[in-house]
Parts: sequence; structure tokens; C-alpha cells
Amino acid sequence: MTITIFIASPLSQDLVDQIRAVDPMRVDVIYEPDLLPRMRFASDHIGVPALRTPEQQTRWREGLATADILWDFPANDPDGGGGLAYAPRVKWIQGTSAGIGQKVKALGLERSSIICTTARGVHGGQSAEFVFLALLMHVKNIRHLEEAQRAHRWAEYCTDELAGRTLGIVGVGHMGSRVAALGKAFEMRVVATGREGRPERAAVLGIDAYFPPAQLHAMLAEADALVVTVPHTAETERMIDAAAFAALKPGAAFVNIGRGQVVDEPALVEALRSGRIAFAGLDVVEIEPLPVTSPLWDMPNVLISPHSSSVVPALHARVTDLFCHNLRCYLDGRIDEMRNILDKAKLY
Repeated sequence: MTITIFIASPLSQDLVDQIRAVDPMRVDVIYEPDLLPRMRFASDHIGVPALRTPEQQTRWREGLATADILWDFPANDPDGGGGLAYAPRVKWIQGTSAGIGQKVKALGLERSSIICTTARGVHGGQSAEFVFLALLMHVKNIRHLEEAQRAHRWAEYCTDELAGRTLGIVGVGHMGSRVAALGKAFEMRVVATGREGRPERAAVLGIDAYFPPAQLHAMLAEADALVVTVPHTAETERMIDAAAFAALKPGAAFVNIGRGQVVDEPALVEALRSGRIAFAGLDVVEIEPLPVTSPLWDMPNVLISPHSSSVVPALHARVTDLFCHNLRCYLDGRIDEMRNILDKAKLY
């Protein structure tokens, strides 16, 4: 029996060929680039929305109607309809993001039999690099150097260092673990909290201390810098609130590479204004794109990245490698060996 895969978001021809090569006898890949958004940059999985002709829209719907597997969630039509509704046969969706839980919830798939797999594990290294871009900007006072250079002003000054400081991490999955490893490379003391409550986790993770979830504020009190990596769930929504910011060491730095909804944004703005938080590096925010009226845009102690810290040229290839592994498992009936199957109850 042939399994039909429909490519529902931008992907290059060579990676489509890699998917086809998994099992040409059992796999039929529908890939019609003229139906897909145009990529704006390497590894863009959103692209410029496609304005389809009636003939193209017919092909789009017909392709989705035959799909057993989807590469990514198909975008809705301009009127808000269509999308996944055009794919009644689909049994498995491979997401191109690590955090697909809220999308799955919004689509009403929480109790469906459709397998949803995430792209967890392909973003960690580059997102961790963004964390330390932000932390180094802060401790080395890069904004001061930029201002002095613009003014052609040579004036020696004193900076700070990361070594010896305490790095706190909320969430020590793949991304959090990569952040922790870099923190140790910078000779920082690394502490963390996550879902599990056993302090013995510290030795497994190679960090200095692990705090149970109930001791979040105790961990924050030790942190000179705080990094958030957790997904958006009912448990994590606004967990970093005014009380959490108050628990941090005064003058701490804050970096979010998880989800914006994990943070109480008005409380963050107030903490930045008061100096309680000295610097923030934000790859994610509560509302994306960040509204032009947001005060975060104009704050000198904020670095904003448009949810792009993990987008590198190799990203699509890494997701494709993951998908091909899962596809081999799926074709052979080894569902339990597929990677990154979303727990629909927990949404991660």
C-alpha cells in the first residue's frame, strides 16, 4: 500500500527528494512549490502567503484530500477556513516547530487519533547561542561600545564577566540542557528547575543544583541570570510573574527562548523600568509579531529577536532527518520508536 505525504509548508527540492528516497515503493510525495508560500530566507517554514488561483486552490485541496501524512500543518485559507479540514485522511502530522502543543489544542486535535510529532531537538544549539549573545551583550555593555564607536570616542571602561556568576534555567529539556552546557563552558554556576522534583537530577544534568518546581523562587534568589526554555502549557502560563521577578537577584539578566506566554509581560516591563531586571533578551513575546506600540521596542536594556534565534540554514535539513527517521518507523509499524510524539494531554 502506498502512503501519501503532502508537503504543506516551504521546503527545498533536495530535502523532498531525501524524503522520497526513504521508500520509493511505498511513499508518494506530493510537492507542488507553486502552491506553497515563498521562502523569505533559508529554512523559512512560514514564507510569504501564497495567493492561489482557482486552479491552484483546487490542486491544493485535492492534494490535501489524499494525504495520509502531512509535512507541517497546512495554513488556512484567507477566509480562515480550510487548512486541516481539507485533509480528512491524515493520520500523522510532522511539525516544523518544537512547540506545537497550542496549535494542536487550537485545532481540536487533543483527543484525535492523529499522531503529532514535534521538531524538538533541532533548535537547542543555536538557541543556546542566542542566550549567550544576550548575556554577553549585557555583561560586556555592548550598547556602550556601540555608542562610543558612533561618537568616535576612545575611552577605557570596565566590563563584567560571566565566570563565577549563577545561571538559573527554567526547563532542562533539550534546549535547557544546551544552555546549561554553555553556562558551564563559561565557568558559571548553573542551577535549574524542571518538571521532575528530585534534587539528584543535578548530577545527571551535570549542573550544580536542581530545584523541584515548588522551589522555583528559591532558585531565582540565587540567579544572576535567568533563562526560560519551557513550552506554553496550562502549568507554565505566566509562571514568571511579578513575584518571580521580585525573587530574582536585583540587577539580574533575563532571557526567554521558550514561549512568550510563560512570562507576565507587563510585570517584565515594570521590572526592566525599575532596574530590577537589568537586561532582557527576548526571542519570544506574548503577542507575535510584537505590537508596534509595545514599550519593549524602545527600551535600551532589551534585545528583541523576532522568534528567529533557532533559524539557521541547516534547520530544515535537521527537521528532514528527524522526519525520515520517523517515516521509516511509521512504515514499519514501529510507532513506539518514533521520536518526539506529542503528549496531547501535556501539550509537549
